[in-house]
Amino acid sequence: MKRRVRSLVLGATIGLAGIVGLPQLANAADDAVKIGVLTDMSSLYADIGGKGAVAAAQMAIDDFGGTVLGKKIELISADHQNKPDVGASIARRWYDTEGVTMILDIPNSGVALSVENVSRDKHKILIVSGGGSSDITGKNCSAYTAHWTYDTYALAHSTGSAVVKAGGNSWYFLTADYAFGHALERDTAAVVTASGGKVLGEAAAPLNTADFSSFLLQAQASKAKVIGLANAGGDTINSIKQASEFGITKGGQQLAGLLVFITDIHGVGLKTAQGMYLTEAFYWDANDQTRAFSKRFMAKVGHEPAMTQAGDYSATLHYLKAVKAVGSTDPDKVMAKMREMPVNDMATHNGKLRIDGRLVRDMYLYQVKTPAESKGPWDYYKLIRTIPGDEVTRPLNQGGCPLVKG
Repeated sequence: MKRRVRSLVLGATIGLAGIVGLPQLANAADDAVKIGVLTDMSSLYADIGGKGAVAAAQMAIDDFGGTVLGKKIELISADHQNKPDVGASIARRWYDTEGVTMILDIPNSGVALSVENVSRDKHKILIVSGGGSSDITGKNCSAYTAHWTYDTYALAHSTGSAVVKAGGNSWYFLTADYAFGHALERDTAAVVTASGGKVLGEAAAPLNTADFSSFLLQAQASKAKVIGLANAGGDTINSIKQASEFGITKGGQQLAGLLVFITDIHGVGLKTAQGMYLTEAFYWDANDQTRAFSKRFMAKVGHEPAMTQAGDYSATLHYLKAVKAVGSTDPDKVMAKMREMPVNDMATHNGKLRIDGRLVRDMYLYQVKTPAESKGPWDYYKLIRTIPGDEVTRPLNQGGCPLVKG
């Protein structure tokens, strides 16, 4: 009997310790404002996200001063492995038990859309800089999501439009077979057909494809003037290199890299990429501000920043400014302040965050230099046109976002 009483007392003591521990855990979470970088650390998008995304966010935190609301700003990161279920699981854990107030980056649209659903359910903030599907601010939009750097609509109405105007009026798409690729093909095909051009076909290649030969042969056989690369990262690099090996461009067909990053050009080389049109939201050599930021980034990461990584810096800084302005990490108040304040930093000038979550910002149409035009490493672009944000941002009433009234 004494043994049973002792057990009950011990059980009650453990139970009380657990109850007492709950506020302690909550207080520990309250000791810092925590930001999570959810990215691709090890696969085809690592160069445009990965350690560079983490470094860019940390640079923003450091430039902000390292504290806000009298608390340390803490940065954590994880690899979503390009799997929507893995990304959603990490996001759920971060929001529920690790005190994360904002998740950032996500260079994979399938993962971004999945995490957006978690963010909406949890009423927690998500800022997408890496993923590109325009559905993020369209039918899947959320009051807690900001789509920061670019989207497939912007790419279609900049690079796609420029190629069509230059005479590329018949297209065959080589498309990454997931949410981003299909959205980029859809949005670009709409521009092509609206301009009087034709889409002759498409080949859907699995994500992270090593051998594009069969897909490129289909594109070559179509006789389309333009082969639209609706892919990104390692897939873009591989498809451009292999198209060159097959002599596709020498045969008269043009490659249109619909989403090309400076790290891709570095991987492919100017000899192969020269003359290609592309759209960026940021270029390291644009002005004194971009050069100063990029010099610091290069010292940390070893390559010039991709536009997504510059976007991570910009988004983190704007988020922290909003937190400071409202005196709280309350997601509704912070999002309202983020929409109210213009976005101004080395990557974005007079940007405006809309109710659907899209950041309206200028984009830049570049052409890749020839080897003779380049003055040194990473000197790859010549500016063709600055495109006003209103011109490359989908009209608010056309995206199907439920938050848009009227």
